Amino acid sequence: MSESGPDSQHLVAAAHRGDRDALDALLRRHLADLRVFVRAKSGPVLREQESCSDLVQTVCREALQSLDQYEWRGEGSFRRWLFTLAMNKLRNRADFHAAERRDAARVVGADSVLGGVAAGFAPSQHAIGNEAAARFEVCLDRLDPDQRDVILMARVVGMEHREIATELGIAEGAVRTRLSRALARLATLMSAS
Repeated sequence: MSESGPDSQHLVAAAHRGDRDALDALLRRHLADLRVFVRAKSGPVLREQESCSDLVQTVCREALQSLDQYEWRGEGSFRRWLFTLAMNKLRNRADFHAAERRDAARVVGADSVLGGVAAGFAPSQHAIGNEAAARFEVCLDRLDPDQRDVILMARVVGMEHREIATELGIAEGAVRTRLSRALARLATLMSAS
């Protein structure tokens, strides 16, 4: 979901003035994609040690606490700021577990790539969705990190090719090529699983 809509800047301004409902609205707007991003970017090792729902909740709490550090810079800037918070949280947690050599069996998270159970769906629909999410997750984990990152930046974070090029330090044409190949590889993996 994108941050489109005439009220994004208004919501940010209201949130800066202390309107918690405005910030909640901004966070809700990006919550589903944030869950997908955290789940995919955390990788299998961190997912064994941390609940992705807890990580998303922590990112949202940090957004609430550090909103004064955010500055409006156009549509999409809040989303990029939020996903940067998520990326930093994932790095910190991965570093923590690597340093402490935590036992992955002690901490178990059981959420799907789509962020848990949504109201209004039958159990069979949840099972089908969870199976598809699990297949997607396994296939995404099998991609090279460069391929996974470009898919997440383009399709989940919603970055434009020029923004991805700047972030990765490569040409915009190289981004298009990398994304095309990554999506083709993901499709091949998904059809084979």
